[in-house]
Amino acid sequence: MRVRLKGDAICTLFLLVALCSLLYSQLEHLVPVGNKEPMQKKPSAAPKIPSDPIALWRPTPAEAAVPRPQVTPAGRRTEVANNRVPTTAPPLSTDSAFNFKRYLLNKDKRNFNLLINQPKKCRKTPGGPFLLIAIKSVVEDFDRREIVRKTWGREGLVNGEQIQRVFLLGTPKNRTALATWETLIHQESQTYRDILLWDFMDTFFNLTLKEIHFLNWAAEFCHNVKFIFKGDADVFVNVENIVDFLERHDPTEDLFVGDIIYNARPIRVRKSKYYIPETMYGLSIYPAYAGGGGFLLSSRTMRKLFRACREVELFPIDDVFLGMCLQRINLKPILHEGFKTFGIVKPSAAPHLQTFDPCFYKDLMVVHSLKVAEIWLMWNLLHSPRLSCTQKKQVKKPFQWKKKAQITTQASPLR
Repeated sequence: MRVRLKGDAICTLFLLVALCSLLYSQLEHLVPVGNKEPMQKKPSAAPKIPSDPIALWRPTPAEAAVPRPQVTPAGRRTEVANNRVPTTAPPLSTDSAFNFKRYLLNKDKRNFNLLINQPKKCRKTPGGPFLLIAIKSVVEDFDRREIVRKTWGREGLVNGEQIQRVFLLGTPKNRTALATWETLIHQESQTYRDILLWDFMDTFFNLTLKEIHFLNWAAEFCHNVKFIFKGDADVFVNVENIVDFLERHDPTEDLFVGDIIYNARPIRVRKSKYYIPETMYGLSIYPAYAGGGGFLLSSRTMRKLFRACREVELFPIDDVFLGMCLQRINLKPILHEGFKTFGIVKPSAAPHLQTFDPCFYKDLMVVHSLKVAEIWLMWNLLHSPRLSCTQKKQVKKPFQWKKKAQITTQASPLR
């Protein structure tokens, strides 16, 4: 009897050990599966390129997974221009870049409904407005739209010329966080009559869609405008200087003026938000294009670009895409030193100078990368009757170049 019980106990113990070993092996097998899921999402940083490179020429029109990065102008120039390092924001990972699967599925969608229109915007003035200010914005940036309305973007007469204004918006990517956005934006539109809203997701890679839809709207509803300024909501614009400049030009002739970037190379670094694979753009240099902070174009050029945009394959970087359209119509953009669409760079030879000074802005046209309070302050400083920029600013230690002989004697030998 004892022998039988002892044998049963040993058998039971053996079965228990075997069961535990089986469970352990199953758990060991399941753990890597759970950990593999985030690893499988990483290949979006180095996506598998389809065999058809031409199919990659269009961006995702309704990219819900792509966050809209805050585009810092200094970052854009340093990212897009050659051999420069971004100084304003760290580069984004490619997880926030293209979703190639969705990109390919939606590559042919480039026509979206206009949800809020202002069809009478350019009919208020006989013969059309002299200048239409078109500002890229997003639904949640009401404060930026409001400061533009109250400062440099005011509608009415400037130097005797009629100015009108519109804001260009898409639908917000995070609708749950903005549950009442539709009510708010419609109320804002009824109050100011300056909102244009299209039914595509407002993301960084959909800015090209905003470009082509605005040109389409302008050709249809604002064909009688003389000139157009198109820019971002975080810029300061000296409209008086722009009007004075445009009064010397003919709107029936081609004109495209801004901070023009030449010989910029595509970014091949996958961690950059401006990363473009060779299969999407095989050339080594982009065509000349204007920094997106702001540029001017005539009515004639607007109509030409409208037609060219329908013939050029969409490209995910809107500034470069417009440069491709300019190349299509064989129009060379004009560089103007008054457009500081990447901010005012403090001179390295004179670090004591204060760049946030109204006398720096008085003779400029566009300055990018300003906060809401800075736009309000600069506008009031420039329009103050006490502003005087005739006298040179006195500084405690004015910069002077050293004599060549002194530089030679003080220079240390190279090692």
